[in-house]
Amino acid sequence: MSKGSDLFVTALENEGVDRIFGVPGEENLDLLESLRTSSIKLVLTRHEQAAAFMAATHGRLTGKPGVCLATLGPGALNFSTGAAYAHLGAMPMILITGQKPVMSAKQARFQIVDIVASMKPLTKMTRQIVSAAAIPSTVRDAFRVAMEERPGPVHLELPEDVAAEEVANIPVIARHAVDRPVASSAALDSAAEIIRTAKRPLVMIGAAGNRPSLVDLLSDFVARSRLPFFNTQMGKGAVTGGSNLYMGTAALSEGDYVHEAVDRADLIVAIGHDTIEKPPFLMKSAGGPKVIHVGYQSATVEQVYHPDFEVIGDIGAAVEGLAERLEGELSPDGGMLELRQRILARINDRAEEDRFPPTPQRIVHDVRAVMPEDGIVCLDNGMYKIWFARNYRTHVANTLLLDNALATMGAGLPSAMMAAMLYPNRRVLAVCGDGGFMMNSQEMETAVRLGLDLVVVILNDSAYGMIRWKQAVDGFQDFGMSFGNPDFVRYAEAYGAKGSRVNAVEDLVPTLEAAFAGGGVHLVDLPIDYSENTRVLVDELRNRRPDVELA
Repeated sequence: MSKGSDLFVTALENEGVDRIFGVPGEENLDLLESLRTSSIKLVLTRHEQAAAFMAATHGRLTGKPGVCLATLGPGALNFSTGAAYAHLGAMPMILITGQKPVMSAKQARFQIVDIVASMKPLTKMTRQIVSAAAIPSTVRDAFRVAMEERPGPVHLELPEDVAAEEVANIPVIARHAVDRPVASSAALDSAAEIIRTAKRPLVMIGAAGNRPSLVDLLSDFVARSRLPFFNTQMGKGAVTGGSNLYMGTAALSEGDYVHEAVDRADLIVAIGHDTIEKPPFLMKSAGGPKVIHVGYQSATVEQVYHPDFEVIGDIGAAVEGLAERLEGELSPDGGMLELRQRILARINDRAEEDRFPPTPQRIVHDVRAVMPEDGIVCLDNGMYKIWFARNYRTHVANTLLLDNALATMGAGLPSAMMAAMLYPNRRVLAVCGDGGFMMNSQEMETAVRLGLDLVVVILNDSAYGMIRWKQAVDGFQDFGMSFGNPDFVRYAEAYGAKGSRVNAVEDLVPTLEAAFAGGGVHLVDLPIDYSENTRVLVDELRNRRPDVELA
């Protein structure tokens, strides 16, 4: 006879799970013992939120659900932000939490919170397992739901007595391939004809177009169709290789230089646009470009996004079908390609300016110089995210990880740790503001304990800089945004990591190179001059267009 926890772990192994992130508790002890003798590695973190961010990033980078573990009550509730991060960001993930026995109540209501109810709005599915015999089907269903489009988190609650329940040898349920529905030939024919008759078509790649399985198909589509393209923040990196068709990234909703291409276009082919992202452009009710929506699901109709035609079905099959119909029939609009040069030149303006503290443009420029094409940069959330989205060029998929859905602080370091675990032979860099870094800085100990090779850059302005900037732009007094910081070099060393401080702009590249060359976990304390936020993102863009939206 085996226990329910043994059966649960066997079901996880059947799904290909090789590691679980989390902080176990008393209610997980049977499950912990079953893990101890399994092929699955437990990655012990210092906070449940970090474990959830790591599991979500695993799903984002691999397309297969990452798995995280917490106990009941307070531990489970600490998963909430990570669950929302995966839910809004469409990252497949399995959250496992413990619970007091459901057949008895020897501790009354101590620590008991209805986690299933609390997870309902944050997940695709949430379920309490009430019988060990139901474990194989429940786990198989959880992974199926998590991976189906639109991907996301699934929560399973395993009560203590169900985990300890003795069961006969119940077989797990085998995985099987799933063929996704595809768009009809008629829809593809119609879309191709609309594109052919457009004078200045422009492709936009959104978050749902940036799945690991779509990289080759989307890159092939751009190469064969010869259509100029831009991307949303979370669509960045979906097309690999160098291309003279890339127009830029929509880091703002309107008024930025890339929106000159949107204004010029008479048709936008929106591939995988998910309106969970901040609008990459504002669709007009009349007078603007027509929009074709290509997605696995029909478009969510919003005030600023209401497509004129839709191609619904598997995105990979759709872009492959469009490429077959359009190859050799289109030539890029000459005016659009000329505009591309102006857009990229303006975005790269002052990228080598030598003032200190360095500007965001200089930091992005120097990080790009240090990172190889397959190097991975993981951003936390702050003002610098807009600058990296606008200015950082990617040539390999999933090499700039940012969150423009929940847009939570605190995810940068755990996300980079996951990337370093998956790709130990690639350079991985976390870029965090001082505010976001301190929200999960305890995971420096986890990174050191795991022996990761990871460089962490802290952009130090002793403030919640993005909100402070918005406060000033909106005409409010500077209030409530400033704080003090620890000595970050000594802070890193206290965890057994290495630390460096940049004291001159010309020292940034050699400091980063030395940090990567030295291996291990290395923190770099870097001051930043955010005055460019106002000069570029307010004054310069407003002078171009008075009604620019800065939110």
